[in-house]
Amino acid sequence: MDQAPQQKTSAIIILAAVVVVIYGMQMMSVLLVPFLIAAFLALITVRPMLWMQAHRVPSILAALLIVTMLMLLLAIVGMVLGTSIADFTAALPAYQARLDVIIEGVFDLMVTNLNLDESVESMGDMIDPGFAMGLVAGLLNSLREVLTNTFLIIFTMIFILLEASTAKPKFEAAFGASPDTLESTREFMQNLGRYLGIKTVISLATGLCAGILTWALGLDFPLLWAMLAFLLNYVPTIGSIIAAVPAVLLALVQIGPGAAGATALGFIGINVVFGNFLEPRLMGYGVGISPLVVFVGLVAWGWIFGPVGMLLSVPLTMTLKMALESDERTRWVAILLGSERDAKYALRSRMEAAAEDQPTPAS
Repeated sequence: MDQAPQQKTSAIIILAAVVVVIYGMQMMSVLLVPFLIAAFLALITVRPMLWMQAHRVPSILAALLIVTMLMLLLAIVGMVLGTSIADFTAALPAYQARLDVIIEGVFDLMVTNLNLDESVESMGDMIDPGFAMGLVAGLLNSLREVLTNTFLIIFTMIFILLEASTAKPKFEAAFGASPDTLESTREFMQNLGRYLGIKTVISLATGLCAGILTWALGLDFPLLWAMLAFLLNYVPTIGSIIAAVPAVLLALVQIGPGAAGATALGFIGINVVFGNFLEPRLMGYGVGISPLVVFVGLVAWGWIFGPVGMLLSVPLTMTLKMALESDERTRWVAILLGSERDAKYALRSRMEAAAEDQPTPAS
């Protein structure tokens, strides 16, 4: 009889603990964000380091080689993009003013030629077409501010990579040499690393194609649009839209409607090829997230960690989903967080397992 009140008390305690943890993460975001970026980079580069260790390269040397190459890459990209971000931020008011004139002209034509009510024209005053461009500038400037903690990120990444080589004996000593425990942990880390690795390669290809597209059309700051497409490709569906809208608006302002249409079609084609065909075939099953969960995660992680949290929202949600999948008791939550395709795959796997467990009839 006392079981129901105890369950309610436990639920209240768990909910209160979640609220306290979320509030604590938000208060510590200045410290946590560099560590999250370091862990994200370490998970992407841990496989090359382990490959070098397997070929008798010392752990410290392998970690230093990877970090040095990453630092050189970030330095080159940072120098080029730093100038582009500053120039884009300086030119942003002029772009927004020209965009306002174009939108106002469109609504004037609608009222004059289509004999619409003047309330349609007043409705145009409530639309802020330059919001997308301002959002991009704020997002990139926030990312640049976070990357000022480069040394903290790099040193944290070095220690994470060095720790990866000693993780197995530590797990065995801490939790025992249980095959199930070690296998589930190893599978979780491998799936997470594989997801981040494939997603990064696809994002690089998406950013490269977006940069070539905007450069070929003659848009200003093609490197900026390439970086934006790369970063926002970590956010399925929503990220592609956010990355395309400011580039399309810039094409409209700078060149004209034809270039804006070509830019939109180019971004759609890039994301259809990479997002709808190539990425699902490389990823396989078990790595999808429901679109609703993507949107809620984008808002939640963005509220906790700011603009960088929005960029890392899907990797963070994927980490949570894979952690839930690794335990039979919480796998149902992971299925609810996943996509419809993953749910069908889980249902089919369960039916196949049940069919295998049934005794075969005697001949």
